[in-house]
Amino acid sequence: MRGVLINRRGVLLAALTQPVISIPIYAQQGGGASDDAAEPLPDRAPSSDAIRSLLAVRVDAGQDSVGYVALVRDDAGPRLVTYGAAREPQRRALDGDTVFEIGSITKVFTALLLADAVARGEVKLTDPVAKYLPAEGRPKPFDNKPISLLDLVTHTSGLPSLPANFRPRDENNPYADYTAEQLYDFLSEYAPRYYPGSHFEYSNLGFGLLGHVLALRARRGYEELVVSRICEPLGLSDTCITLTPAMRKRLAQGHDKSLHPAPGWSFLTLAGAGALHSTANDMMRFLDAAQGKRKTDLTPAFQSLLEVRRQTSQIGVYAAAGWFVETAHNNELVVKDGGTGGYSSFIGYSARNGMATVLLSNTGYLAPPVIATWTTTPRIGRHLLNPNFPLPALHRQVPIDPAKLAAFAGRYPLTPRFVLTVTPRDGRLMVQATGLGEQEVFPESDTRFFSRVVDAQITFELVPDGTASALVLHQNGRNRRAARSH
Repeated sequence: MRGVLINRRGVLLAALTQPVISIPIYAQQGGGASDDAAEPLPDRAPSSDAIRSLLAVRVDAGQDSVGYVALVRDDAGPRLVTYGAAREPQRRALDGDTVFEIGSITKVFTALLLADAVARGEVKLTDPVAKYLPAEGRPKPFDNKPISLLDLVTHTSGLPSLPANFRPRDENNPYADYTAEQLYDFLSEYAPRYYPGSHFEYSNLGFGLLGHVLALRARRGYEELVVSRICEPLGLSDTCITLTPAMRKRLAQGHDKSLHPAPGWSFLTLAGAGALHSTANDMMRFLDAAQGKRKTDLTPAFQSLLEVRRQTSQIGVYAAAGWFVETAHNNELVVKDGGTGGYSSFIGYSARNGMATVLLSNTGYLAPPVIATWTTTPRIGRHLLNPNFPLPALHRQVPIDPAKLAAFAGRYPLTPRFVLTVTPRDGRLMVQATGLGEQEVFPESDTRFFSRVVDAQITFELVPDGTASALVLHQNGRNRRAARSH
């Protein structure tokens, strides 16, 4: 979920290129200035044929997904486009009612629950989260400043993405056994590093905690709260955590980044971070309500989600409540993506021209517990909203003799403290960066490999005997060379 749900920092090689920094934040009504204000703003989404061709290239290349469901809406109305299959080998068809895990898109629902609770007079945004927790689970303040509900919903609480005692028994279902007692133990002992409200860091823990305290305040379970206060009023009959028998029949099989079947995820305590399932049709109904195209009792709560925006470490990207607001290419996009071990997802709309997009995939990009960012699905989703947002590069996996992989084994220091360790294992090539989890890279030639987790590639330089003497890391427009250490 783009942390483990979707963490915008927890990516392959992220420690090299994206250091954690403290940044100023501020409230504002509009997005930041764009360098490309002269770019034309499209008034139509791509045609159905163009979308189908785009998705077909990704699926048929065997790189990105087993199947996609895209639902776009512009002034001409909604258009549904699917490509691929819900599961193999039956090749069951995909449609607008196919069920997916939506991962961190759940965070927008959690933010909406908070806004609704404020409107009901149950809580205030400025309330300390400790007010709603038992004494044994209250987080420590920083310089006498407690963490507020507003800090949690804008990823500025000072809490990390995941708690230090997050040690799942099953990394393929990482949230299933994390208890409230473990959460309270962590919160009571954690020493915050930042003044609350002063530093952006994407936090699955923060949103999981927010969902937990809202459920405690309402004296209802998180799922019951979401269904009764959001899904039923908006007519989202296929959005929930616990699948009905009918939904289970429509559930797309999830796949891991190697396109192998992956188990679904379940949640115990941190459900507010990413536990929901949904469909493309439900997600478009949600976007209709978020944009005010459908007036409901939740309309004021939806509007309030964008009232405070805090700057992230990316230029032109702001953290609102649950949503992210991105200002680029003469546009202002309100977006959220998500990912689990077997699924990736994107929803968003343009505040400038009103176009909206839902894109759901039954393939994940995560290598638990390390979390991916800026994956293929959300990048395609942005492109469907505005073609000036570029598509990710397409890399086609090719066969390679497993015996050749031994030539690449070794340690490759990019800096004295940051080393890529390359290990062949069971016919696969694994790469582990210092301080990060091991991930598989895939061959696109005999010497060049690509990651399915982030937009990064590695080219090996060979000496005459066929062994690697160095590698070059291609990432973020840079080529970093590292000689193999001996």
